[in-house]
Amino acid sequence: MNEWPQGWTGDGRDGYGRGSASARPESARSMRHVQRPRSGGGYGGGGYGGSGPQAEPPLPPGLSPHRGAVPGQRGYDDYDDYADDGYNQGQVYGGGRGDDFFSRGPDGRPAPNRRRRIKRGVLTLVIVFLGVSIATYFWADSKLKREVDLSKVIERPETGAGTNYLIVGSDSREGMSAEEKKRLRTGSAEGKRTDSMMILHVGSNGNTMISLPRDSDVEIPSFKGSESGKLFPAEGRHTKLNAAYAEDGPELLVRTVEYNTGLHIDHYAEIGFGGFAKIVDAVGGVEIDIEQEMKDKKSGSNFEPGKHTLNGEQSLAFVRQRYGLTGGDLDRTKNQQKFLSALAGQTATPSTVLNPFKLYPTMGAGLDTLVVDEDMSLFDLAEMFFAMKGVTGGEGKSMNMPISGSSGGNLVWDKAKLKQLVNELKNDEKVTVSGD
Repeated sequence: MNEWPQGWTGDGRDGYGRGSASARPESARSMRHVQRPRSGGGYGGGGYGGSGPQAEPPLPPGLSPHRGAVPGQRGYDDYDDYADDGYNQGQVYGGGRGDDFFSRGPDGRPAPNRRRRIKRGVLTLVIVFLGVSIATYFWADSKLKREVDLSKVIERPETGAGTNYLIVGSDSREGMSAEEKKRLRTGSAEGKRTDSMMILHVGSNGNTMISLPRDSDVEIPSFKGSESGKLFPAEGRHTKLNAAYAEDGPELLVRTVEYNTGLHIDHYAEIGFGGFAKIVDAVGGVEIDIEQEMKDKKSGSNFEPGKHTLNGEQSLAFVRQRYGLTGGDLDRTKNQQKFLSALAGQTATPSTVLNPFKLYPTMGAGLDTLVVDEDMSLFDLAEMFFAMKGVTGGEGKSMNMPISGSSGGNLVWDKAKLKQLVNELKNDEKVTVSGD
């Protein structure tokens, strides 16, 4: 055992640096590489090897000498206030600033690596959103039945400002089971006929929706057969408007509407009974205010005045009723227009568009039975629905075609008002004409 005083050896040399008898840290005085030079010129001027005694340099404020140190030596480990000088608090290695030191920069903002993680997360979300949106677009686009070729329509009027849609509700029973036909009271007639027709004008001066009564008196013009391509000359034949569709389909209906109004039709959209009912059920029903009592065994309607939320079956009964109404077919077209606007308004809402559990069933139900022209895009379809919603919200005008009387049970359009109406629509002006 070493019997010499702490830090000394028998040969007279201090033993610091070789291990000491004390558990305390070796002082900085024994480590010459950290020794401060004495006054008088460093190692040659009074330090090691210098001549004469040298004055000890003053200690830093608040520090006391090393207890038990050899006179003339200074130690840094045993200063009374060593524990308060901050080094043993971990500040050199960041412990004093907490774990957030490495996650945030000096100015308090997230450190670069954290910002990169945030950017990567945002980028990932954007990519996923775009991927889902693109996939949804192509899925929906593939479901559109572009079966109407408007290039077959001959002798068309010049196009005007804005966009004109011919919207048709048909009594098509395509895809319906026997049980569905019975429940919806559609009957089992072969083929299909138009059950409702309306023109929707979308322009910069407000949107206008004009219902065309199915019993409107029109002249069938010359036309080219949609299937045969054969040219049929005009014979001056007058009939109900819905007969044009029954005779040669959508192309002849567009040709007849354009000929009798002078208004160019840009797009065509048609939906059948089955698709109509499925859309209503997909959005959870449509709320509508019924103004008069409605009861009709043929359509199945049975409603008291007031607000109702109609399901698919009830909605179909509501828009199909034509008997028992005060205004007959004119009241029927008003009900159809009112309901379609309400349906569009409820469909084009964030609760439907942003909810995939409602959006996809709704789109699937509608697109599966929707027939459009070959040039109709999903953007055109969206414009049509949002325009209908706008009309419901009071951003446009809803009206019937002006009527001047009847002929042989057919409703005759008011020619003067019709001319003014068409001129205002062509020039995309505010519609001032009123209908019945």
